[in-house]
Amino acid sequence: MSQLCVIGTGYVGLVTGACFADLGNQVVCMDVDPERISKLKQNIMPIYEPGLEQVVEQNVNAGRLSFTTDIKEAIRDAEFAFIAVGTPSGDEGEADLQYVRAAAESIADHVDHPIIIVNKSTVPVGTGDWVAEVVTKRRAGKALEFQVVSNPEFLREGSAVNDFMIPDRVILGSLEPKATSQVATLYQPLRCPILETDLRTAEMIKYASNAFLATRISYINEIANICEELGADVLVVAKGMGLDKRIGPAFLDAGLGWGGSCFPKDVKALDHMATMHGSQTKLLQAVMDINRNQRRRAVMSLRKQLGNLNDKLIGVLGLSFKPNTDDIRDAAALEIIHLLEVEGARVKAYDPQAMEACRKILKKTTLCKDPYEVAEDVDALVLATEWNEFKQLDFKRIKSLMKQPIILDGRNLWDARQMKSLGFIYSGIGRGNLK
Repeated sequence: MSQLCVIGTGYVGLVTGACFADLGNQVVCMDVDPERISKLKQNIMPIYEPGLEQVVEQNVNAGRLSFTTDIKEAIRDAEFAFIAVGTPSGDEGEADLQYVRAAAESIADHVDHPIIIVNKSTVPVGTGDWVAEVVTKRRAGKALEFQVVSNPEFLREGSAVNDFMIPDRVILGSLEPKATSQVATLYQPLRCPILETDLRTAEMIKYASNAFLATRISYINEIANICEELGADVLVVAKGMGLDKRIGPAFLDAGLGWGGSCFPKDVKALDHMATMHGSQTKLLQAVMDINRNQRRRAVMSLRKQLGNLNDKLIGVLGLSFKPNTDDIRDAAALEIIHLLEVEGARVKAYDPQAMEACRKILKKTTLCKDPYEVAEDVDALVLATEWNEFKQLDFKRIKSLMKQPIILDGRNLWDARQMKSLGFIYSGIGRGNLK
């Protein structure tokens, strides 16, 4: 059993802390937000993440997991201090490291024993060296035995607990091989490949991985747009591509593009890092442009169907950036709603989990209690997030409620021919063969 401190209780920090506790370690999760910590002590989750509440409750009851706002208490017995705080995008796309700095300085101020500092947050290449420098300067000559290890996370929102417990790989980077090996022992129970490398390579693996996945999505969306013009079906095209072992089927789902807390921020950050060091990023620029264009194309499609969008009533199903999360950061639905409202449309919307978060920002949008309330009297219905509960709606009822039976399936969730047989004017993404 090891003693761990995890600084930050967002998606990464809370999942990391709870799962390490579930592996038998003693874990203290620390956050500067007293309300969040108070709720966690009551087993009230600050995020919606399937399975997380059960893991937290189980390990709190077992005495392996606790929560505090006191960094001194959190770090007192820790052998490892995981930094898992936010690194939001700055004005130029750069990663904002103010919370990483604050965490590093807090560790330096309160630790009085040897410790391994583990960067779990997604941070620019070179941050490991910078954190070591921050800690050393903060100590102001007071000796401290510490090492810094980069341990980038690869947790998908909606399946984060499973991703932690059954990872494809664990990446560890440090200038001190002994420190890397010590962190590796924490992951040994997972019986997964562990790649040990230097600090900067580990940090780069995270950015390169997310940028590549974003590129795959933008690529298939570009192909989808071509399919629409040439009369091909992107669903079959993607299936044919995915059967090639060199390509594979993952992340070849055409739709309204990628969003969330990782892809937009990380692609921008990699672009910024490359540009600031004299490298051209034409591919990354194209990946971002294509993604942005997908949301605009959706609005253009509705305009083509309805003519002037002014005073038209549009229903939107799904507000989170993907299913099984309440995260609305860079969600396609929010951008589409904004573009529709700019053109004078009125919008109704529903999401299984993201309603509370959206109430704070969708001031002009009518938020409904279910999909059927959304459908009442609308001129068109847009599917923006492919939640399971949207798969088997009563479409006869939906059609009877709509003013016009126009559907834009932004995730290619529904059977196009079935929808057309029910009398809908149906369009998907990249379904050119259905024209």
